[in-house]
Amino acid sequence: MAPSYYTGQRISYDGALCTVRYIGEVAGTTGSWLGVEWDDPARGKHDGCHKGVRYFSCTSKSPIVASFVRPSRPADPSRHFLDAVNVKYASEYTLADGRRAAEEIFFFGKRAEEVGFEKIRTKQANIGELKVVVVDDLRILSALAQDEEEGIITKTCPKITHLDLSRNLFDRLGPVTDICRELPSLDSLRLSGNRLQGILEDDSEGAFNGVKELFLEETLMTWEDMGHLAAKCPSLTSLNATSNQLFSLPCISYGGLLSSTLTTLTLEFNFFSTMADLGAIAPLTALRSLHLKGNNITAISPEGVEAPVFPQSLEYLDVSYNNIQTWSFIDNLPKHFPGLRSLRISHNPVYDAADMETNTSSSEESHMFTIARLGALKSLNFSHITPDDRIDAEMFYLSRIGKQLSAAPETEAPHIIALHPRYAELCETYGEPIVVRRPKMNPAFIDARLITVEFHLDSEPGQITKNTQIPKSFDIYAVKGIAGKLFGISPLKLALTWETGEWDPVAGFDDQEGDSSDEEEAEEERERQGIDTHASEDASGKPGRWIKREVELKDGPRQLGYCVDGQDVKVRVETR
Repeated sequence: MAPSYYTGQRISYDGALCTVRYIGEVAGTTGSWLGVEWDDPARGKHDGCHKGVRYFSCTSKSPIVASFVRPSRPADPSRHFLDAVNVKYASEYTLADGRRAAEEIFFFGKRAEEVGFEKIRTKQANIGELKVVVVDDLRILSALAQDEEEGIITKTCPKITHLDLSRNLFDRLGPVTDICRELPSLDSLRLSGNRLQGILEDDSEGAFNGVKELFLEETLMTWEDMGHLAAKCPSLTSLNATSNQLFSLPCISYGGLLSSTLTTLTLEFNFFSTMADLGAIAPLTALRSLHLKGNNITAISPEGVEAPVFPQSLEYLDVSYNNIQTWSFIDNLPKHFPGLRSLRISHNPVYDAADMETNTSSSEESHMFTIARLGALKSLNFSHITPDDRIDAEMFYLSRIGKQLSAAPETEAPHIIALHPRYAELCETYGEPIVVRRPKMNPAFIDARLITVEFHLDSEPGQITKNTQIPKSFDIYAVKGIAGKLFGISPLKLALTWETGEWDPVAGFDDQEGDSSDEEEAEEERERQGIDTHASEDASGKPGRWIKREVELKDGPRQLGYCVDGQDVKVRVETR
């Protein structure tokens, strides 16, 4: 007898799961066909539109997720729940005479001997003691067999606390409800990869009372469906809705319990583009962690749209692997996430790439800029921020703002300061950075093509200083030749170091009065190595340790104009 099919039915063909979306004829062919949407988005040939004719629509956005199969094609047989549990944990290693047998494992044609696995298998085979049950991809369709009575699941495996029912043949919530109702200790439920329908019409209650963790990854459910299902779990603390092709979250009613219990929400690898797309979760007042890795987030909100303010309880935000390109996103986080204390923002263009706006050149500098821009942050990219880290980052950030102000006309200063919301606060703490503006020169003038270099050489009688002008186009070899001629020393014996005149903060400075013995030893080591350090103290009495920034002018064809900044530079000459 040929099997009967219905729209929405889940089928497995040779281990590949699909959902029936169409039953009928296809133009240009004879007989009936099944139009199916494969769970694997790359397995099909079209999206339900075949040769210009739309036969059905798919839940997935993939253009090659669907195809046609004949109803006569044999499908994999389905199972009920306890049958799947026995297949996974009991019968797999049982011989015909009832003895337990070790499964043979081969590596490159050679049999490998197993040691210690028999004890594990014996424990797993005692189904009544199982607490973690993983029966994914086992084609489960129903809770009970036709000859099984209600309560048999409770009697057989009453201790299950973690249950994984991912990628099975459920098309309705009913069988899942029937299974979970008989598991009184269940607190973690995974339904990832299933294609459940009619969830909003399901009015069952009491089956998920103890569930604290709910996984709905790759289910392609709507946010309304997820919210309805989550509301059936009055103890729910963690919801995972990764990879569901969600673009935005509509406002729904979460119910009083969910709003006060849900602490962790994972929405990774969806299609959100701004934080405003997530405004619907603002009523979740107990939320502490929000995971948004792998979306396409570029901004807090679209231009002209006010972004929501998320609950004060939300302390951890993960926006790594997105498309954040400007520092304004980070600057606006405190306004919309007032409770934010931990942030993960790595693998974004603004964090990883050089940025002309602030002259960032590495993720290390971006790390310091992020700490300095977010005054309440306690952890960044899983790294704890110590008081010294914060002082160093804020000093470094302030020095970079000073450099940015120095490079711009005075009329642009208000615009530049507006790009750094914490500028006034940091100036009050550490003092304003030194801003030295050099007059602009007409690039056509010869003076604009020359750099005035002050060479100085430390010798026994004293320091010898020589001044000269060198074209920017001269390479370092030529510069060394000029220095050698000025001091009467072979260029091959010279080493040149550009003294930038800038100071960078040094990590590890002890704030308290009096240096520890370790700090004294470190200071002695710096002096022994000739490292010049400088300690400063602002008006508030807050100390900071700085080190002069120096750049070695290494031998090579690189032009002098690309190695130094400005029209007047100081270069220290040393003999090797």
